[in-house]
Amino acid sequence: MRTWQRPEVPHLAGDNVPPLLWDTATRELVEARPDDVARLYVCGITPYDATHLGHAATYLAFDTLQRVWLDAGYRVHYAQNITDIDDPLLERAAATGVEWRTLADEQIELFRDDMTSLNILPPDDYVAVTEVIEQIGRATRILFERGLAYRVDDDVYFDTEAAQRSAPWVLGEESGLDRETMLALFAERGGDPDRAGKRDPLDPLLWRAPRDGEPSWPSPAGEGRPGWHIECSVIALMHLGRDFTVQGGGSDLVFPHHELSAGHAAALSGHPLARVYSHAGMVAYRGEKMSKSLGNLVLVSRLRESGVDVRAIRLALLAHHYRSDWEWFDDAIDDAEARLASWSEVVGAPLDAPLDDDAAQGESDLVAAIRAALRNDLDTPAALRAVDAWVETRPSRVSALVPTAIDALFGLKL
Repeated sequence: MRTWQRPEVPHLAGDNVPPLLWDTATRELVEARPDDVARLYVCGITPYDATHLGHAATYLAFDTLQRVWLDAGYRVHYAQNITDIDDPLLERAAATGVEWRTLADEQIELFRDDMTSLNILPPDDYVAVTEVIEQIGRATRILFERGLAYRVDDDVYFDTEAAQRSAPWVLGEESGLDRETMLALFAERGGDPDRAGKRDPLDPLLWRAPRDGEPSWPSPAGEGRPGWHIECSVIALMHLGRDFTVQGGGSDLVFPHHELSAGHAAALSGHPLARVYSHAGMVAYRGEKMSKSLGNLVLVSRLRESGVDVRAIRLALLAHHYRSDWEWFDDAIDDAEARLASWSEVVGAPLDAPLDDDAAQGESDLVAAIRAALRNDLDTPAALRAVDAWVETRPSRVSALVPTAIDALFGLKL
């Protein structure tokens, strides 16, 4: 799948210091230290109602993580899926009278445009589920042949109990949830705990046999289409390998999606899926979590169409810590535009002439403060406050260091 244009990230001289990142599985800050390459997987969109600010906040969080890694001198290999075949997409297509493939393609293109406008670093591997049907079918067949999957009618399910006996994975270990909560979330988020014939209500669908009126494909698992979680397991293993650096996404994916994707991958590879599981908080609007089902979406494309500076959108999102649940208010753009104007007034015209020692030290201290905040669990609010405080000193002369740092670390060109 075609990705979007990659923005240039300026280089800053500095120390090789990896970030601390909150790990959902261990419930503590851990060092997200890559080997030679930082390997990152972030779950992509199901292409309808793209791109709302909840999406944008998540992808901006992991854009920030990439920028911190790049600043520390690491190379980054980033993979992302597109769930371009799934029940919610088919349901939306039927409700709107638009052919499902047309709807998916339109929404993927809109997502690309939004990500480009927001200056988000693109994935190196941008993979649609419909591009890897063969590989997902093969993985499903492998699990079945190993006794880690079974059939209910013509559908194939993952055997969670058998997988826990044979793979380095424990159901509930990543999410920390009890069984009752898992069952409730499983039913709410696409699972089918009450289906007759399943060995365990929490066993997820790996492969769905053909249904009338639904698209299907031939594969080593038979005719049909993939279940939700197996797609990310297969794509991640294909492009990043096992035990990669960080698995990322929104906190609504912790269970069941990331928990079960990790189980599938461990059963296939014999190794954990990732070293760190990192999740962005949820964004609310008008008192409710921003979601397609509630229809309370604030879309990036509509903000852009209304003339909002996309840099202000980015700043408005960066003003909240990525792990926090928070609420969007329409006046957030006013605050972000005021911040953008104050920064641009001071930073927008750097001088080529050398600074005096005090001014140079002030700029060096500012860059160090930004780096320290971002390396501490991507604390963008603290990093923004550091720039605000420096701007308030009204430096009369500014070198290229500050705008370069703001571009490299915040993704903002002033």
